[in-house]
Amino acid sequence: MDTEGLRLPRSRTANERLHALVPGGAHTYAKGDDQYPENLAPVISHGRGAHVWDVDGNRYIEYGSGLRSVSLGHAHPRVIEAVRRELDRGSNFVRPSILEVEAAELFLATVPTAEMVKFAKNGSDATTAAVRLARAATGRPRVAVCADHPFFSVDDWFIGTTPMSAGIPAATTELTVSFPYGDLAATEELLTRYEGEVACLILEPATHTEPPPGYLAGLRELADRHGCVLVFDEMITGFRWSEAGAQGLYGVVPDLSTFGKALGNGFAVSALAGRRELMERGGLRHSGDRVFLLSTTHGAETHSLAAAMAVLTTYVEEGVTARLHTLGERLAAGVRDAAAAMGVGDHVVVRGRASNLVFATLDENGQPSQRYRTLFLRRLLAGGVLAPSFVVSSALDDADIDHTVDVVAQACAVYRKALDAADPTPWLAGRPVKPVFRRSA
Repeated sequence: MDTEGLRLPRSRTANERLHALVPGGAHTYAKGDDQYPENLAPVISHGRGAHVWDVDGNRYIEYGSGLRSVSLGHAHPRVIEAVRRELDRGSNFVRPSILEVEAAELFLATVPTAEMVKFAKNGSDATTAAVRLARAATGRPRVAVCADHPFFSVDDWFIGTTPMSAGIPAATTELTVSFPYGDLAATEELLTRYEGEVACLILEPATHTEPPPGYLAGLRELADRHGCVLVFDEMITGFRWSEAGAQGLYGVVPDLSTFGKALGNGFAVSALAGRRELMERGGLRHSGDRVFLLSTTHGAETHSLAAAMAVLTTYVEEGVTARLHTLGERLAAGVRDAAAAMGVGDHVVVRGRASNLVFATLDENGQPSQRYRTLFLRRLLAGGVLAPSFVVSSALDDADIDHTVDVVAQACAVYRKALDAADPTPWLAGRPVKPVFRRSA
């Protein structure tokens, strides 16, 4: 019953080569071919704007580009030009380059709730540095993470709490506790239970739902009252919620915050930012014990910092965040209308802030289903839409959105047939897609 004509022989061969050489077949688990329908995991050749081409020559409208990192579109002219200017000038020196202070000044002007910033190459290093700094400042061992947020770091303090905890000592994992998003009473109970032991609360300030009224301010008050550090993970919310991040939008200032993804538009750059009193503990101008905060050979590559500066300037000058919301609102409305018209409006569900849309695929009982997700992804791919999420980039145009909605409508027609049969199996053509975090391969 599977009628799509998409064939990916070169991608299949490339995936086999990847698995032979790279554990998992990708350098990020979320990019693995197990996240896509069997034999329909494109290997990318190149991208331009909102489109990518696979090694078989197929073109796709792409969503969630670079795991949300490419928010301006691939090969954005202002970013590429800024990078190109630095390539002939050297990328790394024995002393800081002038770009390091210029990038810091521009970042702190854009995110004025922070007083100091240190750049790195990936989000995990930044969040782990925040945790280490919080432990050093408070003298406390425990880390409290938001249980409703999927990822904070590849380091042991977080990965030990996931189903992929192999190789991590239990003694490490026991120092990480969790609290539910949106529930101040439960968080206060946790802090009381471990009174004087919790170094920090770390969470994404918002995700697929808006924070309940007063919630972030309530967390701020709880952290102050219990003497722990409040850390906002703004890897996703940074710039997508506002140019100054979620903290700028909601008006609640954390002690520390971490940024990445959109900051470099695909180039490797992340940031730890926060209050001077805390950040300076990782510096040279204080009298206490030194904290090994962040020290990376490639943390200040000139071309990556130039990319970040171009991104910051583009966001502010061109109103990129507002455009992301406009595009997302158009897409969300179109997908919801298409799903409703095909009778699956309660099963293909779009969620999240307009600039950060995801979709849920629910079965005939209204439960999340990897099998129905597989069906949906197959039909999207067949229509030239590569969409593990519906997270938009500013390079999309109205024609891209309209085409996506048309493809979604076709996918929903098949979805309806599967629901009527109470079994999507005939439309899967292989094993279902799998969750990233699972104990066995």
